[in-house]
Amino acid sequence: MDYSGSKGGAALGARLRRASELIDRDATRVHATLGVEFEQRWFGVLNQLVINRTMTVTDLAQTLRITRASISQTRQSLEEAGLVTSHDHPTDARQRILSLTAKGRKLVDRLASLWHAMDVAAMELDEEAGSIVQALDRLEAALAKRSMFERINDEFTESDKVRSPSRKRGAA
Repeated sequence: MDYSGSKGGAALGARLRRASELIDRDATRVHATLGVEFEQRWFGVLNQLVINRTMTVTDLAQTLRITRASISQTRQSLEEAGLVTSHDHPTDARQRILSLTAKGRKLVDRLASLWHAMDVAAMELDEEAGSIVQALDRLEAALAKRSMFERINDEFTESDKVRSPSRKRGAA
């Protein structure tokens, strides 16, 4: 039985995680066929460093629209792999400036044609799935308009917090 699939919109987060895991798993497999150990979370940071040469953790978080904590963890992993280096910001001690190492540039050059093939495959998949990216754009716009936190709080009133869920639905 596909529990998440049977829950429809109520399992939205689980379905998004599942789709992401399927895509990430196959991307990892493709990298492995080339003998490359590569973590999918690295891609966005590496790609931005190719485009911009150097960026702060904060700028990366804003550009990729993920948390600074996530970028910091990815930075640490990339540094441990020798792909990225970071140094102090000249005017803001709270900031780290990231750039590719020679090893990182070499890896990016090696993987460029693979990443192009992955882009083509992703666009094909998006088209086959009925423009899922447009649906994700609408989802993000809806969340920006009214967050899940707000939606849950509106549904889950103070009186609900006292009653058990089974009693709220009229169960005996």
